[in-house]
Amino acid sequence: MKEVENLVRFDWAIKRLLRNKADYCVVEGLLTVIIGKPIKIKSLLESESNQENDFDKFNRVDLLAEDENGELMIFEIQNNRELSYFHRMAYGTSKVVSEYLSKGDRYEKLRKVYSINIVYFSLGQGDDYAYHGKTEFVSMHNPNDILKLTPAQQKAFNCVTPSDIFPEYYILRVDKFDDVAKTPLDEWISFLKSSTIPDGATAPGLKEAKELLRIDNLSESERKLYYKILDDLRYQQSVIETGRFEGRIEGIEEGLLIGQEKGRAEGRAEGRAEGRAEGRAEGRAEG
Repeated sequence: MKEVENLVRFDWAIKRLLRNKADYCVVEGLLTVIIGKPIKIKSLLESESNQENDFDKFNRVDLLAEDENGELMIFEIQNNRELSYFHRMAYGTSKVVSEYLSKGDRYEKLRKVYSINIVYFSLGQGDDYAYHGKTEFVSMHNPNDILKLTPAQQKAFNCVTPSDIFPEYYILRVDKFDDVAKTPLDEWISFLKSSTIPDGATAPGLKEAKELLRIDNLSESERKLYYKILDDLRYQQSVIETGRFEGRIEGIEEGLLIGQEKGRAEGRAEGRAEGRAEGRAEGRAEG
């Protein structure tokens, strides 16, 4: 299938090109295929944790979306490896939960929060590229017994289980995608990885993205800034890879030196032991 290749990266687009309500359909499409239900965005909000530097903004996107039902979606798009990323996910949802419960509000006013994490590195260990986490209360004696809300609670809160109240987490590890798009989510991840969209793509939001995110649509100043940030990102990735390579080489060299020294020490010990043994044997023979 023919692909449209002249498209800007999604993390650039979500910060600079998709902020008009008429263009929310692109982000709505992605959220719909991730969460598994139709999403209509009411507003896209700037996060106060965003960095001031343009390069930092591109390196890590942090946005908050609110849908028409009042549910909140945290967007995190991370290009570089971060050891404590899971901790930041937990902090991010906790912060949003507390910030959107006004002082004096009853607890049932608490809003549902989804944490959408698109990462370009291997976060954790696993074979898949897409993971979903939520809170369930499972019997300590019967793993098939999952705690549900009472009928009164279900009616009052329009929920079935406590997991419908607690935050949910989605992790999309873009680099783990195998480039074979079989589902709408696959098509979206393929776009996130390659910035290309096949003509036959049917996932919600991609048809609109193919038109809205063309590099040719950028102004001359925007195009120059976009290419500059791409160069900055490639340079930083090169620095990181160089550091990893040099670290591996230094580790190998250090290991060889330690091994050689250990070998020499073991050789000296064995030599002394053999010498003592031979000396005792010769002494017995002479006696």
